[in-house]
Order: sequence, then structure tokens, then C-alpha cells
Amino acid sequence: MTELRLSPVAAYLLAVIAGVLTTLTASPFELWWLGPVAAGLMVVGIHYLSPLQAALKGWCYGVGLFGSGASWVYVSIHDYGYTGMPLALFLTTLFVCSMALFFAATLWLYRRLTGPRLAFLTFAGAWVLGEWLRTWLFTGFPWLLLGSAHVDSPLAPWAPIGGVYLLSLLTVLTGTLGVEFLRRRWWAAAPVAVFWLAPLILPTQWTSPAGEPLRIALLQGNLDQLIKWTPEGQRIAASTYLEMTREQADDIDLIIWPEAALPMFEDEAMQILARAQSTMPPGSALLTGILQREQRGLYYNSVIGVGNTEGEYRKAHLVPFGEYLPLERWLRGTIAFFDLPMPAMTQGPDRQPPIKAVGTTIGNAICYEIIYADLVADRARDSELLLTVSNDTWFGESIGPLQHLQMARLRALENGRYVVRATSNGVTVIVDPQGRITARAPQFETTYLTGEATPMQGLTPFTRTGSWPVWLLAILLVLPGLWLKRRAYVTAKA
Repeated sequence: MTELRLSPVAAYLLAVIAGVLTTLTASPFELWWLGPVAAGLMVVGIHYLSPLQAALKGWCYGVGLFGSGASWVYVSIHDYGYTGMPLALFLTTLFVCSMALFFAATLWLYRRLTGPRLAFLTFAGAWVLGEWLRTWLFTGFPWLLLGSAHVDSPLAPWAPIGGVYLLSLLTVLTGTLGVEFLRRRWWAAAPVAVFWLAPLILPTQWTSPAGEPLRIALLQGNLDQLIKWTPEGQRIAASTYLEMTREQADDIDLIIWPEAALPMFEDEAMQILARAQSTMPPGSALLTGILQREQRGLYYNSVIGVGNTEGEYRKAHLVPFGEYLPLERWLRGTIAFFDLPMPAMTQGPDRQPPIKAVGTTIGNAICYEIIYADLVADRARDSELLLTVSNDTWFGESIGPLQHLQMARLRALENGRYVVRATSNGVTVIVDPQGRITARAPQFETTYLTGEATPMQGLTPFTRTGSWPVWLLAILLVLPGLWLKRRAYVTAKA
């Protein structure tokens, strides 16, 4: 059976479908088995396309993926960015089309530099290198990576070994080898069987308890984002979190308030935090997201503590347009969406010591940071527990919070650590080192969640190395294709 040859139009249509299928692999749909199908659709017929046509196929995939999977961007811009529907649609479309260029660049380079021989390897390597590029270029956007869908799939035990990018690589290899199998190259079934059956003999636990379980209370204020930063919103926030803190039982060790729980600066909130501390059980600690400011005009999105705590954390990876405004000189004041409700944040240091609370070292990732696998692994190396505080109110009732949660669960699995996740309106959870949710609060309710999280010691292979071994492997998979393409070119000229 020879390679299927498609018209360019058919290839573009299949690419859009593949993008939508990738969205269906993620939460809340969690049809992870569609990932290899999407990868197979992308590799089929690609060598009959010119580099420019391959780029357009990649762009169509990106439009299908982000148009369906990142539709929450519209909610953030329209509902909470005070932007009218036509302009919000335009900005969302611009975002989707711009992000799709990453896939266009990946497939253009792939088609330009490699040939059809060993495509099942070279395509998978090129795909993962494209995901790596998307992770850091222009501050990065590693949302909806193919591997993120596999926290509940049979591939999940590979996560502590190579992280999300290894899961992506195995997903694409399954898809490309599946295409080979459909061409009656029966040998392709063997490596696929290894990928999917080897997890049966892989370790299920790479880390071990470092102490007794902590009793934790996660407070979810469910405050209205549209009035949060008004004087009324400040009063409601203070009253809500003080009341829920007073309600905690005497056996609670650690109380967590979410990102920017009090819509004010730390110096303005100290009296409220002191009142909260006075109602807490003896020896307990409270950690909260808060905004900090310094006299020299610097502002930070931070986590601080009161009670039995030491240290603080300042967010190191900021969100463009959410926490700072690129090209602020030209954009601020043009439309309401570009007028941040707070001063532009300052980036915290890359290397920060973990917070210590009730004798436990805690690695922090504020909101968006939890989607960066290597950033979280860096935090996990020196900590026994991972904490992420977030304000997912910006997502509204979209699928965004559920996607965000899925990535947080994968960080727990990758690093063999409990992840404690406190959010403003959901999804507030406690996740165990296997990525399983052990306690969950309902969304869109003013409530609190209590449960246990055990400090863990030891490092998974992924925590030790981060993603660079997988990126190196992806490069090695691409190299044969580059060599074969060059050899074919030299032979043709001769």
C-alpha cells in the first residue's frame, strides 16, 4: 500500500479536523486516544506538498486546535476585558491565527529539510521540537501540548521519566507508525506495542513520604471579577476570607488563599492578615497570593505567609496582556482591554528558595506558571510539596479551567509530588503524586476544601533532568532525515 496522496485542499481540511481532534484529547473531553489519530492525519500525504503547502497545512492545524481549544480567550477579552463583541472576536481570531504560525513554521522546516524516508521518525522529532519552540518563543504558550492529554492514559507512567514532551513524542510516533502499519509494514506494530505496554512494568512510585500528612484547607472565595478591584470588592474579599478562615477546624495545619485573594497590596492587607492569623489554630500557617509593591515603583504577583512560615515567592513567568502590557507606550489607552486593572507586574527572580510552612518546603507556581513543565520541575527539586494559586475567574464558564487543571495534574505525576491548587472560583483540588485528584471543591461556589497532602522526598528522573534529554532525542530523530535529504540532493546533482 503506497502513501496516500491528497489534494492540497483535502490536506488542509484534514489538518483542521486534526486540530479539533487534539482539543478533544484534553479536558473536559479527555479522548486521549485521538492524539495518535491527529498525528497520523498530519503526516499523511505531507511529502506530496511543497514546503509552502506544508506550512499552510500546519497553520490550518493550529487554527483548528486553538480555535476550538483556546476559545476561552474570547471570554477573557469580552467578558472581563470590557471589549465589545466585534473587537473581541477580531482579537481572538488574531490570537488563534498568530499561534497557528508555530505549526506553520514547524511543517515548513520539516518539509524543506527532510524527505519521505524514515518519516515516521523525523516527523515525530520535528513535532516535539516545534512544541519546544512554542514553549519559550515570545514568552511561550505550552497550552494543549499533545502529551498533556495522557495524565489518565496508559502512557501516563512515562511522565515521571521524560515529562510531557516524552508523552508528546510517543503520541506522534504512535500516529506515524500507525500510518506505516496501514501501509502493510507490519513491523510498525512492534514499537507501538513497546510504547504502550512497557508502562505495565515501569515503577508506579518514584518518591516516598518525607513526613506525616498535612491537613490543608483551600479557600475559594468566588468573588465577582468585575467588581473585585473596587472598594466594595475589597470589603467583600476581606469579609469572605476572614469568615472562612475562622471556620477551619483545630486540626488544620495549612490554610491557603488563592492568587490575589485580597485585591490590594501587601502593605494594605497586613491588618486583615493579622486578624486572620488570630483565628487560626496554634502552630498553623496561612499562605496567600498577594500583590507586593516597592518604593522604587516595582510590583510583584506573590505568595506570602503568616503564622508558622518562612520566605515568600514572586512570580517569575508573567502573562503578557494580563500582568504586563507589551508595547505599552503604544497600546495602553487604545482600547479598554489594554488598560490593566492593576499596575504592570515585575518579573521575580528565576532562582528563589522555596517557602517553608509548618516544617514543609513548598515549591510555588502562580497561575499560568503551572503549565511550564521545566519551571515546575525546577521548583520540585528543592521542595516536598507543590503549591499553585490561581485566579481562573478570567476563564468564565469555559473549558479553560479544566484544561488548566489537567496540566497541573500532569505536573504532580511528572515530579512525584502532591500538588495543592487553590483558585478563586475553581477548580480547587488536591492532587496526589500519581496525578489523581484526592479532593475537589465544586466550581463557582464560595466554599472551602479540606484534605490531606503528604510531603514527599526523592526525585523522579524527569525532576532530575528536566526536558532536555527528550529534546536531544527529538534532534537525533530528525538528523537522519536531514542527512538522507542532503545525500539525495548531492546524488541528483551528480
